[in-house]
Amino acid sequence: MSDATRMLLAMPSHHGIDTAVLGECIDAARACAQTCTACADACLDEYNLQRECVVACLTCADVCDVTARALSRSSRWDRPTVSSLVEVMARACSVCAGLCEQHADTAKHCGVCADACRRAEKASQQLLTAFAALLA
Repeated sequence: MSDATRMLLAMPSHHGIDTAVLGECIDAARACAQTCTACADACLDEYNLQRECVVACLTCADVCDVTARALSRSSRWDRPTVSSLVEVMARACSVCAGLCEQHADTAKHCGVCADACRRAEKASQQLLTAFAALLA
C-alpha cells in the first residue's frame, strides 16, 4: 500500500471518493511529475533537441505536482477547482505522452515518460469518473 493511500485511510474524510482511486491518482501524479522532469532534462542533453517535448514535459510535471498536492488535501476540497485540476492533468498527460511516444524508439527516456504519463492520464480519468458518480 502506498504512503498516499495509507495517509488517506488515516484521514477523516474523502468526500465519498474511493480511497484506492484517489490514492492511485495521487501516486500516478507524483510519479509522472518526477518522470517528466527527468525526461525534460534528458531531452536538453540530446543533439536533436525536441523543444515541444521539453515544454510538454515541464508543463505536465508542474500540473501533476499541483494536482497531487491539491488531492492530498482531501478534507478541504473545493470540488469544482479540484475537478478542473484533474481534467487539466489528464490533458497535460495526454499531450506529453503523445509527443514522447513519437520518438520513444530513439530516446528511451521518452518511452519511460510516455508510460508514466499514460498511467497518470488513466488514473485522472478514473478519478473524474468517481467525481461524476458522486454527482449523479
